[in-house]
Amino acid sequence: MNQKTTLVLLALAVITIFALVCVLLAGRGGDGGEPSQPPRCPSVSPTVQPRTQPGQNHLFADLSLEELTAVMSFLTQQLGPGLVDAAQARPSDNCVFSVELHLPPKAAALAHLDKGSPPPSREALAIVFFGGQPQPNVSELVVGPLPHPTHLQDVTVKRHGGPLPYHRRPVLMREYLDIDQLIFDRELPQAAGLLHHCCFYQRHGRNLVTMTTAPRGLQSGDRATWFGLYYNISGAGFFLHPVGLELLVDHKALDPSHWTIQKVFFQGRYYESLAQLEDQFEAGLVNVVLVPDNGTGGSWSLKSQGPPGPAPPLQFHPQGPRFSVQGSRVTSSLWTFSFGLGAFSGPRIFDIRFRGERLAYEISLQEALAIYGGSSPAAMLTRYIDGSFGMGKYSTPLTRGVDCPYLATYVDWHFLLESHTPKTIRDGICVFEQNQGLPLRRHHSNFYSHYFGGLAETVLVLRSVSTMLNYDYLWDMVFHSNGAIEVHFHATGYISSAFLFGAARRYGNQVGEHTLGTVHTHSAHFKVDLDVGGLENWVWAEDMTYVPTAVPWSPEHQMQRLQVTQKRLETEEQAAFPLGGTIPRYVYLASNHSNKWGHPRGYRIQPLGLAGEPLPQNSSLERAFSWGRYQLAVTRRKEAEHSSTSIYNQNDPWAPTVDFADFINNETIAGEVRFPPRMAPSSGHPHSGQCWGKWNEATLVSAPPPPHRGHLNLMTWKPTSTPESMNACSWSFV
Repeated sequence: MNQKTTLVLLALAVITIFALVCVLLAGRGGDGGEPSQPPRCPSVSPTVQPRTQPGQNHLFADLSLEELTAVMSFLTQQLGPGLVDAAQARPSDNCVFSVELHLPPKAAALAHLDKGSPPPSREALAIVFFGGQPQPNVSELVVGPLPHPTHLQDVTVKRHGGPLPYHRRPVLMREYLDIDQLIFDRELPQAAGLLHHCCFYQRHGRNLVTMTTAPRGLQSGDRATWFGLYYNISGAGFFLHPVGLELLVDHKALDPSHWTIQKVFFQGRYYESLAQLEDQFEAGLVNVVLVPDNGTGGSWSLKSQGPPGPAPPLQFHPQGPRFSVQGSRVTSSLWTFSFGLGAFSGPRIFDIRFRGERLAYEISLQEALAIYGGSSPAAMLTRYIDGSFGMGKYSTPLTRGVDCPYLATYVDWHFLLESHTPKTIRDGICVFEQNQGLPLRRHHSNFYSHYFGGLAETVLVLRSVSTMLNYDYLWDMVFHSNGAIEVHFHATGYISSAFLFGAARRYGNQVGEHTLGTVHTHSAHFKVDLDVGGLENWVWAEDMTYVPTAVPWSPEHQMQRLQVTQKRLETEEQAAFPLGGTIPRYVYLASNHSNKWGHPRGYRIQPLGLAGEPLPQNSSLERAFSWGRYQLAVTRRKEAEHSSTSIYNQNDPWAPTVDFADFINNETIAGEVRFPPRMAPSSGHPHSGQCWGKWNEATLVSAPPPPHRGHLNLMTWKPTSTPESMNACSWSFV
């Protein structure tokens, strides 16, 4: 082959290679060709970055650091020099317990959002403990307008119908520290001999920690709390290491020096004092079980028990995130909503819109409840009403790649609680979109013609986590691309435990040599203020029934024909469905707007995963969480009934500040309603596999095993006729 021929062939090869490269590039970015590689990923999607008006973005936003500081400064000026920092306050002091957003009235908010009226004044709600007044009390004060407050209004009587007794106040951290000082410095040394023998007692008991219970007493006016003692196992969950000693502390007096130990419980027996316990131990009358501290490397530790293994799969955004977070407003091509955290009530969202149309004004967690059983006083008495402790206050920083996906958007939360100075929880809220690994809808046909159609299911998620002593609640607000909304409730963390003795297995399962995992229930309550097609809504119940019918073409034969039954619910009593009773298959809120076939547009609410009533109604405590009587209750919306619970219910459940059952007084619900659904996702019977991972294997109605989930489904009912309309909107409280 001569040189000329070689050059010609080489030129043809170069041209061929160039042509192939052009074809490949066209396949990647052309209009209709099948790409052989994923498309290039711009850092931000150019089509999904809509902006919201500043006023709408700010209306429901939690208070900023600057606003919290301004309110605290104003309160200090107005309340005088006697105000003490709550971090150091004793019961006889005046102190600011909390400052958070005072939500605007709904009418004023909607006038601004929908009609362009001026926004309502931005205000703060402050809770102040007046322990230094002749008649100690708790007061609630509205401060505004922000960011430069000029007025202060006492709204205690307006919000609660009267003054708030001082014994109902939540316990300050300073009060817990003073109780610990009483126990470790004054009381435990009286039983040093026994504690050295059983529990490796160190000076002042610093190898031990206390854990509170609630409620605090047996009748209204009490403030006496059982405290259990546990080994202080650093970094490994002390909750699983009880030593069998529990102390009843009376801390009602305003002067901590007057606090006393009323009763002592040790490994199955009651004593009048620690001194009496020590005397009987020295006399050989106490059978002591030696409880090892077990160190930090057991199955209860959070340390890895083996090699980490391969990295788990991750999700990514091929063309950048399809949503934006601006302040407290989340916007995607389908959904917009504002979010926040109530200092006590936890996560909440407002002005929830799908394709620009408002579906709900508010969806918010109201309360969480945990009821325990056991043979020791601390275990048998405990009924934690978590709002009193603060489900926003005890929100935790979210760990990237564990609590939320790596590519989630993380938002800080600012708060002012038990301090003169605001604090920040870094990455306290996350927002992300994820592929569910399931088709939203799909169909494959081999009949008559061959075709397939499907759409991947992706969801937008808002998440926060509240760590309430031993357990961690993960709260999700989930928004589907078909108009569905879900609220998921996951619980994890450590189980609570008690010293194992006698017939303790009636109240749980043994999870350690001397440890009982105590039986318990969890419940949560949500407020759902739906506005479907406007403010005028009606509640409908639909079900199905079989009707005996003569066969039309053969009248001598009978058939059972399935048909729909409908009933409009007119009153609150008709729309309150007790636990254990029947509930219609479909309960939905309908507007006065219809689709082209004449069906009213509406939204369905469906509670699932109910575990049973938290406490019998004949209990003296039950009215403090009477929302637990109902699987679903529909009430007329009133500004005065802003919450189904109160932070003051925990410390005086015998005379609750808010009794939800009072909201149901047979008023008409035609036209304007609110759904306060209850969710009871779990009744726990702990076992040894649950020391870490609270619900590893127990079963739950309406939800698969691990992790346990309770459901509340809200679904669109009869959608509009447009192809883009919602056709299966489901709410799940999981």
